[in-house]
Amino acid sequence: MDTLDTKELEAAAEGILFAAGEPIHIDRVCLALEIGRSEAEQVLRRLMDHYAFERRGIRLVRMGEEWQMCSSTDYAAVIRRAFEIRRPAKLSQPALEVLAIIAYYQPVTRAQVDQIRGVDSAYTVGLLLDRKLIEACGRLQVPGRPRQYRTTQTFLRSFHLESLEELPPLPGVEDGGQLRLTGEEEAGEDAKE
Repeated sequence: MDTLDTKELEAAAEGILFAAGEPIHIDRVCLALEIGRSEAEQVLRRLMDHYAFERRGIRLVRMGEEWQMCSSTDYAAVIRRAFEIRRPAKLSQPALEVLAIIAYYQPVTRAQVDQIRGVDSAYTVGLLLDRKLIEACGRLQVPGRPRQYRTTQTFLRSFHLESLEELPPLPGVEDGGQLRLTGEEEAGEDAKE
């Protein structure tokens, strides 16, 4: 491909993101535009800033190393009316609790979530899986091999986060937010090392 100037790079990146319709890894943008990662970051950040500054109906959002074009939340009500989309149901307090536990302590098993909350979370974990806010990410190496869960890109997008590092610190947690495992769970952790 011939070398593109700045405006052409922005237009090409915009076309790629629009055509993708889903998050696209920055490495794919670099490969397609035949540019380095830092130049691709600059191009995408300029696009993001342009959409925000111009108060456009679209936004460019970053989620870790992936980028996605989406509609602006400023116009959500109008867009919803245009497509007769119902407002998505809000998450209940228990769902938010489970989601927060998984976000801060991931990867985490349902039993660990139940231990923190003090109640059964099976239904709520299923609900969060259905909404694609969490996903299974392996199994703990203990008897019964329980599934472990982590948050997804949908979680980051839904809460307007680029990465998990943007989560606010947990109040009253001094050891970096590490979940304390007990009994068989510790044995399983030792076995993995």
